[in-house]
Amino acid sequence: MTKIIEIFNVSPSSQEQLPSQTSLPLTFFDILWLRLPPVQRIFFYEFPNQPSLFFNTLLPKLKKSLSLTLYHFYPLLGHLIWPHDSHKPIIKHVIGNTLLLTVAESDADFNLLSGNNLNEASQIHDLLPSLNISHDQASVLALQVTLFPNYGISIGITSHHAVLDGKTSTSFIKSWAYLCNKLEIGESESPLLPDEFVPFFDRKVINDPNGLEAKYVGDWLNQGGTNNRSLMVWDLEVPEGSTRGLFRLTRLDIEKLKEFVVSKQKDRNENKKLHLSTFVVSIAYAWVCSLKAGEIENKNVMLAVNIDCRNRLDQPIPATYFGNCIGARMATVETSRLLGEDGLIVAIEVISEALETLKDGVLNGAENWSSWLLEGVAISDVKTIGAAGSPKFEVYSTDFGFGKPKKVEMASIDRTGAFCISDTRNGDGVEIGFVSKRKAIEAFAAIFFKGIAS
Repeated sequence: MTKIIEIFNVSPSSQEQLPSQTSLPLTFFDILWLRLPPVQRIFFYEFPNQPSLFFNTLLPKLKKSLSLTLYHFYPLLGHLIWPHDSHKPIIKHVIGNTLLLTVAESDADFNLLSGNNLNEASQIHDLLPSLNISHDQASVLALQVTLFPNYGISIGITSHHAVLDGKTSTSFIKSWAYLCNKLEIGESESPLLPDEFVPFFDRKVINDPNGLEAKYVGDWLNQGGTNNRSLMVWDLEVPEGSTRGLFRLTRLDIEKLKEFVVSKQKDRNENKKLHLSTFVVSIAYAWVCSLKAGEIENKNVMLAVNIDCRNRLDQPIPATYFGNCIGARMATVETSRLLGEDGLIVAIEVISEALETLKDGVLNGAENWSSWLLEGVAISDVKTIGAAGSPKFEVYSTDFGFGKPKKVEMASIDRTGAFCISDTRNGDGVEIGFVSKRKAIEAFAAIFFKGIAS
């Protein structure tokens, strides 16, 4: 059971130095995700101390450093709105806006939730805050710190997908962690945020020569009615009996998989160009394992891969650009081909073929992205799964001053059904988060570990 202790309204430091009112327009990259469910991630940290140390020392540091961080990320204090005189939604911030920080206490088993075992997906839901969303406006970020007395704490972040992509969300929480780590309560001077974390807000760097914004806006306006300006997000239910698992591939495991694929390709006398990156090999392996573990009746399957577009646009934009800047590539193949003995190499081949099209421009085919989200793909009888996150986010380097996270979970995948891929705590390989029915996740685990043990 989790009990809410207090909810704080956190203001940015040096508020008088911020503009009294600002608006940040959404770009087509943002509009694409307008009504998608919020993205939720939980960081578990060991904190084997008396609750008094948390309330008297750590919590004040967390609040103070959050205030310092919000000075730099002040649009997060605003609301997403769709004014009647605007053809698209905007983020509006005014002086006096605050961010909700929920502080809670849980009597759940910290070691169970932060361990490597399979858990019911619903067990971590009360460690996450909710966004205030109505038809007319939506908050864009909420935070929750939960104390497990004498064992640890968790930090849950819920962010609006139309405002933050994974890179921006990760940059925010890393900035908070950095300032908390450097902060000394009572010091007259506050730590400065390094340039690598300072967000870049200028929307003019996003060009839209193909009219994607008008296409995406029109698609949303026509979804669920005509001229539908509602900001309500899709209420995707968590399937009953969903079970969560986190599966690791070490560098050695990944190298073995790469060697297996290269060997298989030689046996097949094929010379197709393969992208044998850690990401591609890992997600292809998880994709094949999930299909073999489930009861897939669809003739075709599709893997949707997110692509960070910041350095892939015709005019690359800063790495610290604030907002969404992700595109997609779709890898489609007949289900039977992935279920065969050459399933892994086939999966890598079709993913590689999809990624090869990036040479034609990362926005090639972008006019179809909103249709994929709203209507499903044009191919009939297809089972689609997404791949979220990235090892490049290095979520396990998020240290608030009391060590690396013991475990990091992307909780929102239990609604979307996507894989989540990240780095690992010890820096060796990757972690893959997956949620499915108990029977399917147990079968997935057996297939997954058997494949890397052989």
